[in-house]
Amino acid sequence: MNLANKLTMLRVFLVPVFIIFMIIDSFWANIIALLIFIAASITDYFDGAIARKQNTITTLGIFLDPLADKLLVTSAFISFVGIYTLNVPAWMVICIIAREFIITGLRSIAASKNIIIPASMAGKVKTTSQMIAIITILVILIVNSAIIKFYFNTPYDLVEIGGWQQVLGLILIYAPYWLMLIATIFTLCSGISYLIAHKNIFTEPVK
Repeated sequence: MNLANKLTMLRVFLVPVFIIFMIIDSFWANIIALLIFIAASITDYFDGAIARKQNTITTLGIFLDPLADKLLVTSAFISFVGIYTLNVPAWMVICIIAREFIITGLRSIAASKNIIIPASMAGKVKTTSQMIAIITILVILIVNSAIIKFYFNTPYDLVEIGGWQQVLGLILIYAPYWLMLIATIFTLCSGISYLIAHKNIFTEPVK
């Protein structure tokens, strides 16, 4: 197994570790979860760069790389639903996961017809919005945990104080929802754009 594939496998193995620390949901656990997610995201950049530079792109890597990405991202989103302080609706996560299933199916159909669907700008914007949402929400989780650990029982207590504390409290309460909503909109728009751009695949004969 080459270095690029080893980095991809490392990202896969980091997913259950990330989930464990998300389940613990404490101040230090949230910090570790953030560090794990960032480390896994960094491997996503380097495995592709190394594979291209060393010309070691393999079938295993082509299969594992998007799978590792989807496992990491969806595990974060699903974990957010279970944390009550984040107010992340399950329907948003369902929409995001459904889009991934649909586009994966589209790529599979295209592959069966010897058609390669390249990454589009909409797909890149989708990925960027998801990464920003996840990292920002993980930071918010850390701040929430710090407030609960050192100051108040919940972040909602900040809203009752007034001044900048009230503004901070409102951001901590509502920002995850709006970040997820933006990521969901970009995700659905990118999925629709893929389907429209490649609708001919459904009528193209199998080669």
